[in-house]
Amino acid sequence: MAEGLNRVTLIGNLGADPELKYTQNGQAVLRLRLATSESYLNRAGERQQRTDWHTVIVWGKRGEALNNILSKGRSICAEGRIQYRQWEDKDGNKRNSTEIVAQNIVLLGGGRGRDSSAPGDGESGAPPADDFGDDDIPF
Repeated sequence: MAEGLNRVTLIGNLGADPELKYTQNGQAVLRLRLATSESYLNRAGERQQRTDWHTVIVWGKRGEALNNILSKGRSICAEGRIQYRQWEDKDGNKRNSTEIVAQNIVLLGGGRGRDSSAPGDGESGAPPADDFGDDDIPF
């Protein structure tokens, strides 16, 4: 049986400063809020704009390095895979989230980033989902 391909590429602007946290075993997890916008004409011929918000996760040393140079408003290209998670919150309610687990972040021109150089290379791997220890979600 052939394997599938789970690949996502998003280009947009950060809607908030990055949020860096650590798992119980000390693994860095960087959470980015990325806005992508598209412009289109509606049936009446009027220009409309739609913005979608995405959660992008960057693991390990790459996430720590990006935390030092990214800030709200920065334009980036995020490449990775889409991940769906389901969990129960502390009140027992089922919750869902959709995230992009980034293997590569490319800094683009524009925005208000703190620096224009990308952090080092290397693979980023996510620890098991039960490694977090927070009541609801890891963020």
